[in-house]
Amino acid sequence: MSEVIDTPKAGWRMKVAIFALCVSIFAVLWFAVAALGTKFGFWPWQVGLGQMTIGVGPGIALFALGLSIVAQIIALIKAPRKQAFILALGATLIAAFCMFRLAGLGAQASSLPPLHDIQTDWSDPISFSESLMAARAGDGETNPVLDAPTVPDYAEARWPGTAGRLVSEIQEEAEAKDAGKRTVYPKMETIYFSQTPDEVATIAERVMRKRGWKIVTPAPVDGNAVSQVQLEATETSGWFGFKDDIAVRIRPGEDATRLDIRSTSRVGLSDLGANSARVYSLMVELEDRADGRRAP
Repeated sequence: MSEVIDTPKAGWRMKVAIFALCVSIFAVLWFAVAALGTKFGFWPWQVGLGQMTIGVGPGIALFALGLSIVAQIIALIKAPRKQAFILALGATLIAAFCMFRLAGLGAQASSLPPLHDIQTDWSDPISFSESLMAARAGDGETNPVLDAPTVPDYAEARWPGTAGRLVSEIQEEAEAKDAGKRTVYPKMETIYFSQTPDEVATIAERVMRKRGWKIVTPAPVDGNAVSQVQLEATETSGWFGFKDDIAVRIRPGEDATRLDIRSTSRVGLSDLGANSARVYSLMVELEDRADGRRAP
């Protein structure tokens, strides 16, 4: 190790390579600290995501990438080249990974619509309970839960033509865009079951707990087969600790028990398809576990 880090043959070129590697590692640590600091409440998400990750982060990653490339060039000027070049190459790979991740997330956000609230039936929207709404308010939510939400005006700069439009319309268009193909926004539908609401609720709660979601409103212990049941849960993301709330409404119909789902993020304009993926995967799993169907 001492030969690699402190060899007299490499001289200042080795020092430049080591410095480039340190800067690249610092870039990785910067993004990790931005995310985990947000998750554990050291600063708000606007700082961790908006300023540290989106604002300052690309500059740090770009500087690390440029410095590492310069270090590679310097390492190749004269022999010995191998040790300094390997360190500089490692720095380049680390910095390039950061840049590609940022670019990929940016491209994904720009290509997807400004959706953070997904529902299977917007014609009869699900309302959250007072306890869940209180939890959202206490967490500093910036996204209200409305029966007919619209895209805010500030979305116009990034998503032209969407400001003021109903979220339900944006969701419907996203689902129809690549209908029949593998898409970020598959079609959301009400699921129907032959079992009673209580029986379906028991299965649904078991599935939600298995997914590691925090149950806010569980199924009633002494349920009534003819009454409506609503389950509520919260899922927290791994890095930034973003919280999304899920409501599963189960109620009797004329010929079958019907189940609808709503999933919405507490903060952020675009969820990068997370709520859609969550709702659809829950739909599919409940269909499999309780013999559900997408027609009465």
